[in-house]
Amino acid sequence: MISYLLALLLLPLSLTFIFFLRNRDSNSKKLPPGTSGWPLLGENIELALLGPEKFLKNRTEKYSPHVFQTLIMGEKLAVFCGAQGNKFLFSNENKLLTSWWPKSMKKALLFPEFAESSLKDVLTLQRGFLQDILKPEALKQYIPIMDAMAREHLDENWIPNGVVKVFPLSKKYTFDLACRLFMSLVNPEEIKRLADPFTLVTNGMFSMPIDLPGTAYNRAIKGGKMVRDELMRIISQRRKELQMENKETIAGGRDLLSKILLVTDENGRFMSEMEISNNIIGMLVASFETTSSAVTSVLKYLAELPHVYDQVYKEQMAIAKLKGEDELLTWEDIEKMKYSWNVVRESLRLTPPAQGAFRETITDCTYAGFTIPKGWKTFWRCSWTILVLWGIHLMSA
Repeated sequence: MISYLLALLLLPLSLTFIFFLRNRDSNSKKLPPGTSGWPLLGENIELALLGPEKFLKNRTEKYSPHVFQTLIMGEKLAVFCGAQGNKFLFSNENKLLTSWWPKSMKKALLFPEFAESSLKDVLTLQRGFLQDILKPEALKQYIPIMDAMAREHLDENWIPNGVVKVFPLSKKYTFDLACRLFMSLVNPEEIKRLADPFTLVTNGMFSMPIDLPGTAYNRAIKGGKMVRDELMRIISQRRKELQMENKETIAGGRDLLSKILLVTDENGRFMSEMEISNNIIGMLVASFETTSSAVTSVLKYLAELPHVYDQVYKEQMAIAKLKGEDELLTWEDIEKMKYSWNVVRESLRLTPPAQGAFRETITDCTYAGFTIPKGWKTFWRCSWTILVLWGIHLMSA
């Protein structure tokens, strides 16, 4: 009885002592100004009511133009608000910070087994492998494929129509292209089995994470399962084909999936089908919405600025005259598109395809006189000032 009473006495004292130590440690650090909002709810309600842009503007003016803290999605978040803040985050990638996705986003996209894993553990493709497939030498082989698909897309979806909706069609082209380059999918029915549920995921994964029937988030979770099931079928089928064919031929002449199937870690272990699925989903997310938004913005500015359109048209026609009627574009042709590339960069500066992204601190770090503790999440955001500075940097590069 005495030991039980002693335990009951020591437990609250221990908890009080731990709380005191943690509180003293927090007080010794100058944390970014801000508020955690309501208990448990944080500032989720304010974010939903105000919208992201107004919410960020309000907090920036109230707390700090450099960095402020909030509590969103159950996570302590340090929001960086200026060009210098973004430079700090990008220059310390994998030193002070690492990539991070909200748990609600991982729940919609990844297998339940990986929901609690860090993004670094989930997206296991080796950095060297990614660098190899993004080298100019590797990208050159994709240019003719992209050109052929663009021509086919325009013939089928643009030319027959007097009026077109650019953004949905850009997303269709982007997703079709990703399926072709990543997995050699060309059958419209196969692509549709991935595209329809993937659209549900992208439409709902950033909505309020309320998993109830009829909500956008619930549809995103259901869509994510359908995407994973279809990818597992494709990966399993390709692995069987790989076992029956010459591995070097497949790795050298086929798509990204075939190359990933041959990747091994330092112990010689091949990636599991779930791990491969996670990585392909990560690449689809990275390539889909942002690329479609960028294409749409470029076409918007070309429509609004006839003098810019005329110069782009003139440059493109000069390249076309040097080609045969059915001859596809090459890397060398792309290098001649100097003015067109400047138009794309200026469009990205004025209308960034992504409004920001998340990171997680892997150690305590200091910025603008404030300490962001280890384990806090961070968010970088685009602003007009950031984009102007980025544009100046691009023009001087």
